[in-house]
Amino acid sequence: EGMEDYMVRIEALAAEGNVRAQKTAWKWKVRKGVWNYLEDNDLADFPRPVHHRIPNFKGSAETGRRLIDLPEFQSAQVVKVNPDTPQKSVRVAVLEAGKTLYVPQPRLRTGFFSRILPGAIEPRRFKYAATARGMKELATAMSLDDTTRVDLVVVGSSAVSPLNGARVGKGEGFAELEYGMMRQLGMIDENTPVVTCVHDSQVISKDMPPKGQVMMQHDVPVDIIVTPTRILRVDRATRLPKPSGIYWELLSEQKIAQIKVLRTLKAKLERETGSRIELAAQEEALPPLAKRGRPDARAAAGAGR
Repeated sequence: EGMEDYMVRIEALAAEGNVRAQKTAWKWKVRKGVWNYLEDNDLADFPRPVHHRIPNFKGSAETGRRLIDLPEFQSAQVVKVNPDTPQKSVRVAVLEAGKTLYVPQPRLRTGFFSRILPGAIEPRRFKYAATARGMKELATAMSLDDTTRVDLVVVGSSAVSPLNGARVGKGEGFAELEYGMMRQLGMIDENTPVVTCVHDSQVISKDMPPKGQVMMQHDVPVDIIVTPTRILRVDRATRLPKPSGIYWELLSEQKIAQIKVLRTLKAKLERETGSRIELAAQEEALPPLAKRGRPDARAAAGAGR
């Protein structure tokens, strides 16, 4: 319900002339179309409904395992994988292959990345380690002082274009922030491959973005798309440019206030440069924060306040 209200707010701001909202409103139509298609055709998988998530789909585990045949995966020593359900099999595969796994802490609430080194946990615990609870228990939390080079970036998507690599996520912008921070810290560069695993119906070959619309400067395009039936490589000549770091002028005070690690990075850069970083002046509509815990437990806690 909160996300539905957020979508309405985006459309209202766009109508009022808010440039940021105008540049992102079209993405919600694309997301909703994909989410509805997956649900209406019984292609969606747990957790359902897939709306307002990186959507899980039937065959996602097998699709993730196809990714390990990529030469980019084979040669990588350090792999960053998003924490969403459709990419769980990729996280398991990284551990099984004896590679270092980096996973963003969910919504960057408590920090930056969590890391599991080769040999740090027993193989029988790999599947558990690939869950949010397992990462919290078994992984090591990394700070902004960690500048380990990442060889491969795996992201989740709601929709993606094979022509220019344009990617639409779930609408919260964390994949872009994670990528921007990694570029800012020198953990990745322009040539670091970005891969996504999606259902074939999430591959949008036409009007992505629609005529008259553009992707934003901070949006992260992909290089490789893995589906249940295909491996698609985006032509570098037509692929959209990758962000070179954090575009602070596109971030609002509201967004910074929600994410401690972003505030920490901003303060770090200001100390190093001796200059104040200016943020976006326009208002930003932010998605609601996820509520954690069982609904009955939250209700009981609320009643006790």
